[in-house]
Amino acid sequence: MAKKKRKGKSKTTLKKKEEEFTYRGYTLAKLKKMKLDTLAELMCARQRRKIKRTFRAEEEKLLEDIKSGKDDIKTHLRDAIVLPSMVGKKIGIHNGKSFEYVEIKPEMIGHYLGEMALTRKKVSHGAAGVGATRSSKYVPLR
Repeated sequence: MAKKKRKGKSKTTLKKKEEEFTYRGYTLAKLKKMKLDTLAELMCARQRRKIKRTFRAEEEKLLEDIKSGKDDIKTHLRDAIVLPSMVGKKIGIHNGKSFEYVEIKPEMIGHYLGEMALTRKKVSHGAAGVGATRSSKYVPLR
C-alpha cells in the first residue's frame, strides 16, 4: 500500500502557532504598546483597581529601573503587578531572607511578584533514634 501525502499544514507550523502567547486575545507585542488604562481593563478586578488608583513611588521607581534596562534589579515589592514591560527581565524578589531571582515570562502577566518567590521552605524533620520508640529517640552523644 502506498502512503498518501496529507495536504495541509506541517507539524512545525502548528507548533509555532501553539507557542505564540496571548493574554485575553492580545499578543505580547500588542500588550507592550497598550496604554496602562486599556491594559487594566483586561486584568482581574483587584489588579484593575490597583492600576487605576496609580502606583506608589516605590512601584514607579521599579518600573523606571525596568524601562532603563538595568541588569541587577532587586525589589521588596511583593505586591507589584507583573506588567508586559517586565517580560524577559530578571528580577530579584525578596522572600523575607534573601533575594530570589526570577525571570519574568509572558504567562506571569497579571500576577503579583510575591507569587513567584515563595516565603516558606519544605520542612524536613530529623531522623528518629535506633528503635524509633520514645525512649530510644534521644541517643546519647558518647
